[in-house]
Parts: sequence; C-alpha cells; structure tokens
Amino acid sequence: MKKTTLTLLLMLIAFGAQAQLLWKISGNGLQKPSYIIGTYHLAPVSFTDSITGLKDALAASEQVYGEVVTADMMSPENLQKMQAAMMLPEGQTLDKLYTADEMVRINNALKSILGADMTTPMVAQQIGKLTPQALHTQLGLLIYMKKQHGFNPNDGFDAYFQKEATAKGKPVGGLETVDFQVNTLLKGIPMERQKELLLCLADNLEFNEEQTENVIKAFFAQDLDGIEQAMDAKLNNTCDGTPEEKEALIYGRNDNWMKQMPGIMKQKSTFFAVGVGHLPGERGILAQLKKAGYTVEGVK
Repeated sequence: MKKTTLTLLLMLIAFGAQAQLLWKISGNGLQKPSYIIGTYHLAPVSFTDSITGLKDALAASEQVYGEVVTADMMSPENLQKMQAAMMLPEGQTLDKLYTADEMVRINNALKSILGADMTTPMVAQQIGKLTPQALHTQLGLLIYMKKQHGFNPNDGFDAYFQKEATAKGKPVGGLETVDFQVNTLLKGIPMERQKELLLCLADNLEFNEEQTENVIKAFFAQDLDGIEQAMDAKLNNTCDGTPEEKEALIYGRNDNWMKQMPGIMKQKSTFFAVGVGHLPGERGILAQLKKAGYTVEGVK
C-alpha cells in the first residue's frame, strides 16, 4: 500500500467483488446477530440513507462500538493531547526541518491547494509549527474538500452511529483508547519519515488528487475492492509504504480488534463502525471473522 494514503487511512484499508459496506455477523454461538460497517470519516451523514438495511441493523443492535469513543475524543483533555501531538517541539518550525529547495516544493503545493504559502506570514503562523504528518493530514482534507463541495466537519459519517446510540440510551464503546490512537496515528511515524512523506505529497499532487477521487467514488459505490485498489496505488519509489507501516496502521490493529470482538458480540448484539480500510483483505476484519467461524454476509 502506498504510504501517501496514510491521510485516507486516518480518515477511512480481497474479499471478492462486493458492492457492500454493511455486513451481518451471525453463527458461532451468537444468540443474536451483530453488524459491522466500513466508514469514511469525511462522508456526510446523509449517505446513511443510501445504505440498504442500515437503520434496521442499528435499531436491532443493543450497543455500538467504534474505533474509539467519540465523546472521549472530544473531551478537553484529549483534544489538548491531540493538538500537542500535531505540533513541533517548542522553538521548532517546518522551515527549519527542510532545505530551501524542499521548502520551495512544499510552498508550491500549498499554493496549489490553499492559494497561499508559508511566505505569507498569516499562513506561516497557522501551519508553520505543525508536524509534517499533521500538515500532510490537513492537506489531504483540503484535497478531499476540493473534490467534494459542501463538506461539513460537524456532519461526520462515522460519528453518527455513536450519536444515534447515545440518543436511544444504548451503550457505546471503543476498540481502542484515544491515547493509543494518538500514539499510533499521530506520533508513531519517525520524524525523518514524516518529512519524506510530506515531500511525497508535495511532489505528487496530481497522483494524490486522483487517488482521493478514486477512493471517494469507490466508497460511495460501496465497492470494497475498488477502495482497496485505489489505496494500493503505488509510485514505485520510497513514497510507497513498507510492510511494517501497513502492519502498524491496519493489520496489527485488526488483530487486536479480533481479540475483543467475540466477547463483545457474545455479551450484546453490537453494531461496529470502523474505517472501511480495515474490512477487506486476507487479514481484514471480514476475512478474520469468517476464519473464526462466523457467518458474514452483506445486508441486502
């Protein structure tokens, strides 16, 4: 998997050609079925109306689990942790991490995406102290917004499920803690690699914009194979991700979730909402559930 897809992974990884995001999990001793849906952080809540059987599956479930409890993530303490993880150490700025030539390449990308760059004092003040990974993520968001007009950050697709559960008085849980996500997704990439990946984005804007567009199309078509293919696109250079990076971001986390999910489902019928990138592949959640003895079928 190409590593510049990390932005898509933070917001979103063959199980057969399926146009399906919502799956029913049954058998293997479960008294009631559970469900799992692949989410894309930037998709609008209105897209839930396009997914067959979603409202019924959510209503039938006794609790909802996400990657993390959204309410915990939005607490002042955890917001402060996330903000701190996105900032460079005191006294450090992006222009001190890169050569003058590298800053020209980054500024060219900023001009293309933002219409301004860090030679503008206001821009430098706003983003000059971000880590390369944090800026990479922000630019990925802006690339998405260029492709999908009308984006509303308060209308998040994956937060919808926990909000609905809370409104109905149902328990909400998380497969990971906020601290784990901060340490893995924000702090887990060495600084030299962060620097390289930001340059990869800056030098390959057309590739990244096309990749984002392909992921968007595949997600709204509910095409897991298409999503995986789009995110696996490669440049065949050092911008491409390593097996170790994919292990940390996807497969290792899948394995940890699979240790928890059987007990959670046995306790109560559960609606799981996790990034769509975690569903496909031989070590994806869907395949692992089948290997564990569960019946996994698309909700029609």
